[in-house]
Amino acid sequence: MPSVNETNFSGLVHRGKVRDTYDIGDGRLLMIATDRISAFDVILSPPIPDKGTILAQMSKFWFDLTADVMANHVVGMADDDEALADVPRVGALAEIPDDMRRRSMVIRRAERLDIECVVRGYITGAGWAEYSEHGTLNKQALPEGIVEAQKLDPPIFTPSTKAEEGHDMPMTPSEVVDLVGKEMATKLEEATVRIYRVAQEFAAGRGMIIADTKMEFGIIDGELILIDELFTADSSRFWAKDTYKPGVSPAAFDKQFVRNWLLESGWDREPPAPDLPDDIVRKTRDRYVQAYERLTGETFVA
Repeated sequence: MPSVNETNFSGLVHRGKVRDTYDIGDGRLLMIATDRISAFDVILSPPIPDKGTILAQMSKFWFDLTADVMANHVVGMADDDEALADVPRVGALAEIPDDMRRRSMVIRRAERLDIECVVRGYITGAGWAEYSEHGTLNKQALPEGIVEAQKLDPPIFTPSTKAEEGHDMPMTPSEVVDLVGKEMATKLEEATVRIYRVAQEFAAGRGMIIADTKMEFGIIDGELILIDELFTADSSRFWAKDTYKPGVSPAAFDKQFVRNWLLESGWDREPPAPDLPDDIVRKTRDRYVQAYERLTGETFVA
């Protein structure tokens, strides 16, 4: 099917960088992953074909895998009649065409905590850039002599702000406490690292490394739960174990491929961004598909 750049159904409550979210009543939302792609907090053009379906299916895989570690907001995919047996087919859920259901997830509405819960098991990307210049990670000092892509043991929690517009900014531990309180700050760090370790161990069994990732959390009926997406190629860096070598930036099965092209293009990271060439679009899709297939063990079906 053609790329899905935007959706327009009844009850739109939020249009994010990638996902369109609709209210379908009774405390439930329909979250549709489009094919939009963003980098450096700017939405790029053109979209990446099938990306939204890959993201939705990958998130569902990880939400299922970690459900016994942390509760999450998933009710079911929009094509899962059994999971949605008690969900009325109203609003956007009734309106979406069948070929969009595999990219659409019914979720419970949560009170989102405005923190990007980032955990780094390896130093790369913006974390490596900061360390190279200042010897710090999220303004916290690290030992000298660390090389690019080196494993961090234990993994380091490096949260950032959750900005609706503009750039997310790193947060120090004290800033997280100021925002959500000491008890919740501790819960967020412990949950993020615990879930990351579970996923990292699973990925290792598939011959993959999750270098870093970001998670989001919310509150439902007083309970802290996982929300949004989980361990996708948008929110994580994936490397192959057999080609990994400290001191060298590994080949990535994620959005880093697009970031690298943008940086090499000379773009100043401010909108508008240059259009992605056809070969970059194609190669990006291929990397997302490979990440999905390597990690889930399943063949991707568009």
